Amino acid sequence: MRTDTEWLRSLIRDLPDYPAPGVTFRDITPLLADPKAFRVVVDAFVDRFSGVGIDHVVGIEARGFIFAAPVAYGLSAGFVPVRKPGKLPWKSESVEYALEYGTDRLEIHVDAVGHGDRVLVIDDVLATGGTATAAVGLVESLGASVVGLGFLLELDALDGRARLGERQVASLVRYG
Repeated sequence: MRTDTEWLRSLIRDLPDYPAPGVTFRDITPLLADPKAFRVVVDAFVDRFSGVGIDHVVGIEARGFIFAAPVAYGLSAGFVPVRKPGKLPWKSESVEYALEYGTDRLEIHVDAVGHGDRVLVIDDVLATGGTATAAVGLVESLGASVVGLGFLLELDALDGRARLGERQVASLVRYG
């Protein structure tokens, strides 16, 4: 997976003290608005996970959907949304997970993936790893295997990668 990390980073807007003092928010909307950059990101994930045998690509609500759906298309795999509570219209499994400031829940349809399916999880940011770990747990509770995770951004200082075990993790832009 070869990308021009500095070019992608230049398209990510840093917003200091948002949403709270001391926090720097990484705004990816300028990158999304650039058709070449968007293609580079999607193609980088497709290239990285081509040949791995992916059955489904899970996108985590909401920004994970933006990348996961075209990656699924590029890998000839199905797309599966993992959503916040109350958004899925059918039977679902859910998991509660810890955030820096409380807890949240994620849900997946009970028939979204099956026993033995090989799954790639995609989201926009890997920070503490709580959301990604919750999504992995949901997928694995349905009998599927998470064979990789992909993130546009990774915040190394928060060490979220450590929570993901030995799984293959691809992050395109990393911040120390």
